[in-house]
Amino acid sequence: MDVIHSQGDDALARVFVGRLEDGARIEFAESIQPPVPREDKWVLIVSTLKGCPVRCPICDAGGEYRGRLSADEILSQVDFLVRRRHPEGPVGVRRLKIQFARMGDPAFNDAVIEVLRRLPERFEGPKIMPSISTIAPFGRDRFFEDLLAVKRELYAPGLFQLQFSLHSTCERARRDLVPARTWSFSEMARFGERFTARGDRKVTLNFAPARGAPLDPGALAQVFAPRLFLVKLTPINPAAAAGRSGLVGLLDPADPRGCEAVAARFRATGFDTILSIGELGENEIGSNCGMYVSAAGGIAAAT
Repeated sequence: MDVIHSQGDDALARVFVGRLEDGARIEFAESIQPPVPREDKWVLIVSTLKGCPVRCPICDAGGEYRGRLSADEILSQVDFLVRRRHPEGPVGVRRLKIQFARMGDPAFNDAVIEVLRRLPERFEGPKIMPSISTIAPFGRDRFFEDLLAVKRELYAPGLFQLQFSLHSTCERARRDLVPARTWSFSEMARFGERFTARGDRKVTLNFAPARGAPLDPGALAQVFAPRLFLVKLTPINPAAAAGRSGLVGLLDPADPRGCEAVAARFRATGFDTILSIGELGENEIGSNCGMYVSAAGGIAAAT
C-alpha cells in the first residue's frame, strides 16, 4: 500500500488515503477523544472493503465497491499508523482502540476474523480493544459466530466493543436509511445476549437519527434489554451523500440542550445513553464516520 494523501491535525485527527496494488483507494484514520490524551486512549479507524456495496444515504463510502481487503491489507493500515508514531519498540499508549469502521461494513469480510486473531501479539505495550460496527447484514451468520469465538478466546472482558447501527427504532423506516437486507432487531437482540458475558461492555445500539425517522425508546426497550444494550446518539455528519439525500439530522451540535433532551428520553426508558457529539474540527478534517475524503475531492491532485 502506498499512502498518497493525508489531511488533518495531529493534535486531534488525521485521515490517510492509501492506494493498493490493484489501484483501489482506501481511507484510514487516527484520532483522540478529548479530553482523554493519546497516551491513555488512541483510536485507529481502518477500512475493510474497497468502498461499500451498501449505499446508506448518510455515508459517502458507498457506490464504487471493488471488493474485500485481505487481512494483510487491513493490517497494513494499522501498521502504518502505529509505526508513524512509534517507529521502534513498544507502543506508548495504555489502550489502543481499533475501529473497523472507515470504509465498508466489516461483517462482509471474513478476513476481519483473521485480523482479530493476529492483533493481540502484533504490538507490545497497549491493551488492544477492537470495535466492530455493523448493520448486521443478512446471510453472514458464520461471520458473527466466528466473531463470538475469537472474542471469547482472545479478548478479555471489557476489551471488545460490538455496535449495531440502527438509526431508527422502526425496522421499516430503517430500510430507507440502511438499504440492505439485514438481521431483524430480534435477531440482533438474541445475538447480543449471547455475545455479552460477565465483565463485558454492553452492546451498543448506534443512532445517527434523521428528522422524521421514528425514534421511540419504548419500542426499542421491548426488543433490546437495557441491562445488555446501551444507546449511542451521534449527529449526521456533513457527508455529501446526506446532502444529496436531503436528510436533516435530529441532533444539532449547536443545540446541546436539544441533544440532551433526546438522550434523556432513552435514559428515562432505562438505557445507558452516550451522546457522542465529538469535536467539530473533525468535520473539516473529514475523520468522522461517514465522511469520505476522496468523494469530497480532497485528493483530486494526488497521483
